[in-house]
Amino acid sequence: MNRIKYWLQNLGAKLGAGLRHFMLGRYGTDKLNTVILISGVIASLLSMFIKIPVVNLILTVISYALMIWAIYRMLSRNTYKRYQENRKFLRLKERLKDKQHRYFGCPRCRQQVRVPRGKGKISITCPKCGEKFIKKT
Repeated sequence: MNRIKYWLQNLGAKLGAGLRHFMLGRYGTDKLNTVILISGVIASLLSMFIKIPVVNLILTVISYALMIWAIYRMLSRNTYKRYQENRKFLRLKERLKDKQHRYFGCPRCRQQVRVPRGKGKISITCPKCGEKFIKKT
């Protein structure tokens, strides 16, 4: 009994070391990956309950595509690109949560400018290039 316990512990340590070595230099998981996986699982569950064949097929394909995309992102070695994707996602998520401000792009340099909502027409000065433009908030 003691030998089996030792053998299982040794096997677990070897598998863990092998997995760590395999994931070395790969991106791993992040918030965007979590949202993609959850969306894939939800699409899969919906496909189980919807009995219309065409809709079922579409949801199944979407669920597989989302899960494959999440695995691809997790195993990717292009960590900088995956980091940028996650950063854009988190920025978009924050903008959707921000109900007190509006975001505009500067017509000259495309810098994002945040202004308070509900102020009517206001003159906005870009902090990067100094361009002035008028927008309704």
